[in-house]
Amino acid sequence: MMQGRLGYSPQELAQSPYARFYDPAIGPLQPQVAEALLIGPQAAELLPPVGAAPSLLEPGYWPVETGYARPADGSIRVFCFTTMPGVTPTMWDWWFGWHGCEAQRYKLWHPKAHIDARWADGRADESYLGRTSLITEYLGPRVVKGAIGFVRPAVMGLDEARLVAQGEVAICARVGVPGTALKGGWLLHHLRPVDGGSEMRSRMWMGGANTAIGENPGALARGVARAIRPVAGRMLPSPADLLVHNAQEMAHLAGFLPQLFEAFGAAYRERPA
Repeated sequence: MMQGRLGYSPQELAQSPYARFYDPAIGPLQPQVAEALLIGPQAAELLPPVGAAPSLLEPGYWPVETGYARPADGSIRVFCFTTMPGVTPTMWDWWFGWHGCEAQRYKLWHPKAHIDARWADGRADESYLGRTSLITEYLGPRVVKGAIGFVRPAVMGLDEARLVAQGEVAICARVGVPGTALKGGWLLHHLRPVDGGSEMRSRMWMGGANTAIGENPGALARGVARAIRPVAGRMLPSPADLLVHNAQEMAHLAGFLPQLFEAFGAAYRERPA
């Protein structure tokens, strides 16, 4: 049975402290996303694998910043570039700790797709590193549940000192199936400041060689993971649906994130450096 519901109820709209930021209207896709959907699947060589993640910190851009591919191992790679005027990378660092505490916050992000979010550990503090967010949402027409286990950027090979020095933020996570040890992929949202705001470079690597059993699998678990890749592959979302979902949620929230951060981010802003 699906937990929660889409949207705010009339009571929530009247009483929620977040209601003034709830906007059920989703704007049009940014042009680069609309173009990528018209192009369709691209050559996997143009969308590097997860091992290339550290190079996100280099100047410039990857061959494809927005698009998707289906490599031969049955995995999917989905990349999305989002421009964010007026937004700073630190606002997103705050958001990923703040939003997971209750469904009303999560729904602000994508009011037409997000249903529920809660921390697996049951705590309500506004942090995300080392914690798992249990989410329920629509991806296209399907309701899916996920366990998003946030990790330090160093786990994905990123130089954390360099991130700080460049004024950038990288949100990194292992994507799993709730209630199981199955890890189905990786996600990374890299934010770097540009004139007038920020740009987000989202990367999602799902299925195939990204599949694992547990956090630090031994030889047996690696063997099991290889054996179940075909089954895990059938559980993967449509890469086009994943691209659209990411593009919509990131652009939508970016439209009011500075105001939301000003209203609710005092504890983050006042924490010691």
